[in-house]
Amino acid sequence: MPDAAILVLTSLPDQGAASTLARTLLTGRLAACVNIGAPVDSMYHWKGELETAREVPVSIKTRAALYGAVEAAIVAAHPYELPEVVAVPLTHGLDRYLDWIVTQTAAV
Repeated sequence: MPDAAILVLTSLPDQGAASTLARTLLTGRLAACVNIGAPVDSMYHWKGELETAREVPVSIKTRAALYGAVEAAIVAAHPYELPEVVAVPLTHGLDRYLDWIVTQTAAV
């Protein structure tokens, strides 16, 4: 369903990069809302080593039809070789809020 709401998750190395990405997505109407979280400590395997990094989580509310463009914007703005970009379908939610996501990401 192209108008189905999704939640796209990523993380960036700092607040500045997260804010820049959020403004890009919102200005381009690729997202209705972007939440920038407080820094977290992430632990992960990378190139055979256990790594730890301080990252800023970012949650993006958008439509499934826009996923490709959102992913491309994240990859273009992201400094990591392999950025986290995952999407979760929003199967339940307040109808008015889900409709708002669709309205805010529609072409103006």
